[in-house]
Amino acid sequence: MSTAPTACLLIIGDEILSGRTQDANLKFIGNRMAEMGIRLLEARVVPDDPDAIVEALNMCRVRYTYIFTTGGIGPTHDDITTACVAKAFGRNVVRNPEAVKTLMAYYGERANDARLKMTEVPDGPSVELINNRITAAPGYRIENVYVLAGIPNIAQAMFEAIAPTLKSGDPLHSSHVDAFVRESEIAAELSKIQSNYPHVSIGSYPSLREDKFCTSVVARSTDQTAIDAALGEVADAMRKKGAEPIRPPLG
Repeated sequence: MSTAPTACLLIIGDEILSGRTQDANLKFIGNRMAEMGIRLLEARVVPDDPDAIVEALNMCRVRYTYIFTTGGIGPTHDDITTACVAKAFGRNVVRNPEAVKTLMAYYGERANDARLKMTEVPDGPSVELINNRITAAPGYRIENVYVLAGIPNIAQAMFEAIAPTLKSGDPLHSSHVDAFVRESEIAAELSKIQSNYPHVSIGSYPSLREDKFCTSVVARSTDQTAIDAALGEVADAMRKKGAEPIRPPLG
C-alpha cells in the first residue's frame, strides 16, 4: 500500500463553472504534486455557494493529507471562501494583525476596507499566513487546508512559498508513446501489458491528428525503469499493427 501523502484541489468560483474563466491552477498543482511525490487524487470545481463549499471542505479534509483551495479570497462581496472555511471549522472570521500590517504598508493611503478584507482568516489555533510575494495579500493554512488565491501567478507563488513545508514522497514519473493507430486495435495488448506491470498506471487517450486517428499511451509510476519497459512493449504492439510509434525523449 502506498504511503505517499494525498491531496485534493477545490477550485472555487462560478466563473470557472460558467466557462468564462479557464482554470490554470489544476495543471500547475498537479505537476508540482507529481514532482513532490504527493498524490493528487481528486479535483473539484465548486460554485460560489456556501453550503457547497463547506460540504466539500468537510468531506475532503478528513479523506486526504492536504486540501488546497483556489479562488474566493479577494476584496469583493462574492469572495466567500474564508467565511466558508471558518464555518467548516466552526470558527469566526477575524482580521489577522500581521496581514493588516503588511497590507497597510503595501497599499499605504490606498488601503481601504475592501482591500483589508483580504487580511481575514479564521480565528483560533493552527492558522498560519501564506506569503504572497506578488501583491502582499496572503493566503493561509488552517490545519491541513491551504487557502490560495485564484489568479494563477499568485496561486503559484503561494504554493511555492509552502512547498518546502509539505511532506513529500517518491516523485511520480510520466512518459508517453503515440502512434497513428486506433486504441481499439491495441486494447487487448494494453490489458496484458498493464497486468505485467501492476505498479505502473497505463492509460490510453485517442485523438485526431492530421485527420487521422491517433492514440497516446501514458505510463505513470515512481519507477522510471518500469515505465520504460512497459512503453517499450506498447511500442512493439503498435508496430505489429503497422503503426510506427512516436516516442519523445524520456527523463
